[in-house]
Amino acid sequence: MESYLSDSPRPLQIPHLLRQRFNQIPLIKKKLNNECTTPEKQGKTLPDAWDYKGRPAERSETGGWTAAAMILGGEAMERLTTLGIAVNLVTYLTATMHLGNANSANTVTNFLGTSFMLCLLGGFIADTFLGRYLTIAIFAIVQATGVTILTISTVIPSLRPPKCTADRVGHCIPATGTQLGVLYTALYLTALGTGGLKSSVSGFGSDQFDDSDKEERLQMTNFFNWFFFFISIGSLCAVTVLVYIEDNLGREWGYGICACAIVIGLVMFLSGTRRYRFKKLVGSPLTQIAGVFVAAWRKRDLELPSDSSLLFNVDDIQDEGPWKKKPSFLDKAAIKDVDPEIMGSGVTVVNRWYLSTLIDVEEVKLVIKMLPIWATTIMFWTVYAQMTTFSVSQATTMDRRIGSFLIPAASLTVFFVGSILLTVPIYDRLIVPVARKLLKNPQGLTPLQRIGVGLVLSIFAMVAAALTELKRLRTAKSYDLTGDPTAVIPLSVFWLVPQFFLVGSGEAFTYIGQLDFFLRECPKGMKTISTGLFLSTLSLGFFFSSLLVTIVHKVTGNKRAWLADNLNQGKLYDFYWLLAILSALNLVVYLVCAKWYVYKDKRLAEEGMELEEVEPSCHA
Repeated sequence: MESYLSDSPRPLQIPHLLRQRFNQIPLIKKKLNNECTTPEKQGKTLPDAWDYKGRPAERSETGGWTAAAMILGGEAMERLTTLGIAVNLVTYLTATMHLGNANSANTVTNFLGTSFMLCLLGGFIADTFLGRYLTIAIFAIVQATGVTILTISTVIPSLRPPKCTADRVGHCIPATGTQLGVLYTALYLTALGTGGLKSSVSGFGSDQFDDSDKEERLQMTNFFNWFFFFISIGSLCAVTVLVYIEDNLGREWGYGICACAIVIGLVMFLSGTRRYRFKKLVGSPLTQIAGVFVAAWRKRDLELPSDSSLLFNVDDIQDEGPWKKKPSFLDKAAIKDVDPEIMGSGVTVVNRWYLSTLIDVEEVKLVIKMLPIWATTIMFWTVYAQMTTFSVSQATTMDRRIGSFLIPAASLTVFFVGSILLTVPIYDRLIVPVARKLLKNPQGLTPLQRIGVGLVLSIFAMVAAALTELKRLRTAKSYDLTGDPTAVIPLSVFWLVPQFFLVGSGEAFTYIGQLDFFLRECPKGMKTISTGLFLSTLSLGFFFSSLLVTIVHKVTGNKRAWLADNLNQGKLYDFYWLLAILSALNLVVYLVCAKWYVYKDKRLAEEGMELEEVEPSCHA
């Protein structure tokens, strides 16, 4: 039967796409008869990619490393720009815009949280409307516009409050509503551009390599290695060179370099247009998820049939899958309650908001099973957020000199990169061999175990941060410096290294563990949402940090505030203790969820499903 699905009166013919996805889902036992499509038989053009003129892409003239190099260069510039603003933003807000520590921290975390949350919007637009190329180009222009406005705001004196003078230290004039309005416009335009870029850059880079060709498949793996390398290069330049320029030459120079960098990145990206391979739009998985819930809700009053043949499936292929064992409310989305004669005809027109296939339903249920793990990883990124806010504020009050050189406060973020670069080889060379023997797992630690290690390290990081803050305050009191917020406390800034190092090591475990988990457990037909789920935990972690700071600041008041504008008169250590306690409670919940969760492969094996993917085979 040839099927049509649509979400509008105009039907969209997608039986071929459904069969492709059906072929990828391990829930299906039947193998489809496909033609052998080796690269040799495909010829010089690719069947699923086009060049910039809309012609079938020539294998030798499009894609490959030439095209990927332009994308990598653009991503390095984007990372330099984003981190160049974010990592040192809290000092700009406190020292130049004269905002309090709590307000400054919330501004930074809201900016970062919005950037990551908008990745979902960018991915939806790319998958559904514009494609990855246009999405990257348009959002790069948006980001360049935001950074340019930010640079202008640092140049024009009227867009900043007057500098503090000696007679009003501690009573500086804060930024006006107009000044903050320009600043927030610049920041959130930058966040919008960042979200659109992040959602599509890595995917568009992978599009330049043919996964059906062994040589290009290996090149794709190397592309992701180089992608991480260029991200690290951009990050290192941002937290060292760029931060130093901002602190010593002025924000206008630092942000001006950021604006130039993103423009250069855009030019590099556009210069590869003739070499790029373009893939057709496949639609957003968010639409599929929404369609299943809407269809199930519309048919909530119907009874689930005992016979799965009464549920809508591609080509009426039936399986002995988990539906018969574990029916759920969402299965109502697949109930065929339309005219049987229409469903039995050669061509059907179906509204996706009223009827979903069993495959769509099963994919959505797999995503739902992942949500408890997803929710319990948010807390790590709340802890992570403190490293770009209050930890940087702590550093501004401490001795940052090495000889005659003054270390920029925000440059302590370099210990993130250092701890990651150190943790990854230690894990690979030492932990993995031991874990293989003890846990009988060829991977070493499973993705959930890696995430668990990261959550434990985040708890230790907050304990170390609280203890360091107590020592900093004792030193300030012993030298009678608590009343001067600009005083330099004679305590080395390197006392902050343990908290940076522990969070960085935790990130190495959590980041890779989350990415592995979401990529492995997401259904094959919904791979594009896996990155969105991962990035949404970062976003919600930053937003939860903002919420927590707001609540704590309001509850503790102004007299003995935990998060005082003058850190020497506050109780920041209590805030760190609170985060340590919340992280410990979250770890307990996570361990329960991790123990309850069954990996997709194991679950399907227990249900007697066929685990191997269906691949076309060639016979002489």
